Amino acid sequence: MATSATAAPKGSSGHEFKHMLEDHHQQLVHEVRGSIRDVQRDSTAERTVVDGGENAELGVQQDIAFALIELKAETLNAIDAALHRLDDGTYGDCFDCGGEIAEARLRALPFTVRCIDCERARETLHQRERMGQRRGSSSLGPEMSI
Repeated sequence: MATSATAAPKGSSGHEFKHMLEDHHQQLVHEVRGSIRDVQRDSTAERTVVDGGENAELGVQQDIAFALIELKAETLNAIDAALHRLDDGTYGDCFDCGGEIAEARLRALPFTVRCIDCERARETLHQRERMGQRRGSSSLGPEMSI
């Protein structure tokens, strides 16, 4: 693949993907800044807490807000990495198999790092691992049998 700032999958415009990634990045930065301002405002504003339940609800809302901020920050990191791959000419190459990621997949998720087949295989593996962990954790084992 070419090593120009416009490298992208065959038949597509690297400038188009770069523009798409930069727009998405800018939008997320704006959202994260707004979310951080909201959390700061909510945590410093005077509140009249009626009971412990209301206080707990506020804590849950803050936890959700922080989780969303963290998710958006991870997406920003993925977008930055995709922009670097565009610059070094590896954008659109699957991390796992090295094959080309379909342009339709890149349009839907421009910061993806795997082709659809490798992503499905990865998700299947993770699902099996989670199921194995659940089975292992629910088992009492031979030394704990009732």
